[in-house]
Amino acid sequence: MCGRYQFTAEQCAELQEIVQEVQRRCGKDAWTPGEIRPSQKAPALMEQQGGVEADLMRWGFQTQKSLIINARSESAEEKPLFRDSVQTRRCVIPASGFYEWNADKRKYLFRLPDAQALYLAGIYERRQDERCYCILTTEANESVRGIHPRMPVVLRGEEVDSWIMEPAAFRRMLKKIPPQLLATAEDNQTSLW
Repeated sequence: MCGRYQFTAEQCAELQEIVQEVQRRCGKDAWTPGEIRPSQKAPALMEQQGGVEADLMRWGFQTQKSLIINARSESAEEKPLFRDSVQTRRCVIPASGFYEWNADKRKYLFRLPDAQALYLAGIYERRQDERCYCILTTEANESVRGIHPRMPVVLRGEEVDSWIMEPAAFRRMLKKIPPQLLATAEDNQTSLW
């Protein structure tokens, strides 16, 4: 579930601002937009100095056995690996879309129909001296269900600050029905990896 997502900023002022902030903080060559894969560094929004700021984080919690890239929103507070992060270290992963594959291994890009940016609810922690994030997932709504049974928890731009900064907001946001998305088949790739 959600094993890749897209971050392209050319046509989106919101995402361009995030790229500029990351470049100021980390350097111009610290990161390249495009298709984001597990274990890569990418921009994430988090609380810093009483506000929401963008920084680079690595996608996935590396454990002794595997790289964990997603956390089920329904059980994240119960799992020792995610419990503290979901309560105190929430982040948002900006994207222009996310990918899912159907049973025939056909790749689809999902986007919001009325916005060029979407935001994925996430959690983070420090591992091996760097910040790493996981994307929270939920049961797919009708716009995704025909392709995959799960989807990321999608936030609208106006929900970003509340998700990150308000301790009580995350439980409410995890239970909301995700927005309807548009799916576009990506015909040039047929495999997950």
